[in-house]
Amino acid sequence: MAADHRARCAFVSRAVRHGLTGSIPPHPGRDAMVGYEYLEKGVWGLANAHRAGPLAGHLGAALLAGYFLGEDHGDWPAGVFAGIQSELDRILRGEEAIWFNPRQAGLTVGDLFKPLAGGRPVRDADRQIAAALRTSMDRLRQSGHNVIFGSLAIRAVQDHPDLATPRAIDGLVRLMRQFATQRQGRGYYGKAKGWKYGHEVQLTDSQTVHYRDLSDMLRRTLDETARMAGVHRRGFGGLWHLINHAAGLLELHRRGFRDLAELGRTAHARHLALLRTLPDVSAEFGAYTAAAHDPRDPAYWKDMLKRDEARLTHRIKTLYGFFAIAERVSDAAARRRAEHAFLYLMA
Repeated sequence: MAADHRARCAFVSRAVRHGLTGSIPPHPGRDAMVGYEYLEKGVWGLANAHRAGPLAGHLGAALLAGYFLGEDHGDWPAGVFAGIQSELDRILRGEEAIWFNPRQAGLTVGDLFKPLAGGRPVRDADRQIAAALRTSMDRLRQSGHNVIFGSLAIRAVQDHPDLATPRAIDGLVRLMRQFATQRQGRGYYGKAKGWKYGHEVQLTDSQTVHYRDLSDMLRRTLDETARMAGVHRRGFGGLWHLINHAAGLLELHRRGFRDLAELGRTAHARHLALLRTLPDVSAEFGAYTAAAHDPRDPAYWKDMLKRDEARLTHRIKTLYGFFAIAERVSDAAARRRAEHAFLYLMA
């Protein structure tokens, strides 16, 4: 794909994100800051994930999030994007190969990223993915991974339709359908109680969460980040997934699938409520510390970044999701509080 076409796609994507309407200039004059090959491999990685199991989608999804960070935040320093690409290269090398058993699946991390080219692009690719996603939107699934992966896939094929090849769309649809049988996730309630699956947790009326609308969901997600990012809780994907789950619903709304976004708010409310039932386990596992630098500062990417606890993939996705949410919250003081607390998630 030519550079001017990539730049045009990036401009269209920004227009969708910010709700702009009207004519779109043919040449916005700036390309994305992360290499286009990461977008291609992200689509292939996500579309091949069904062969290994739904959570194998972490790898391709992280590549898509990294590429979209370049489309959305071209004003960030080049050193930031060099750091992001370095993390994406680690993913491609298989440094976080925890999401499936290669021997059981019969494929490697490298196999996930093999091309799915060939054939005329599917014209209604986004609607096919959305229809498959709908099958799992009735309740919380795997801490929101269905929404996280599905929204990234829909953005990719809407903005870059040349990647919507028949084989890729078939794989993405298969992946979305796999989530229909997945559980809510699980949380850790301390040594005495151990781990519990979401369906085993009975919420009281006072613990149940209800959102007025999409804006309320985004604001309360940001407020929960400001309040609890420094507290060590384990399970239900932590704030990393709560943020990305909310960002996924926001993206579905932006992309024209408002009915799916409305449907998904109930699951996100359940997600937040479950997360709030988890105890602080700092005494057992240690306290969280905050990153010394903001991830929008090149100095952050020169530090020795933690890559345990799946941070290699989640750092990129949560960086993408957090700023997608933050830009939609008008309260500047609330944004500042959340950005300060966000450094605990970026450690």
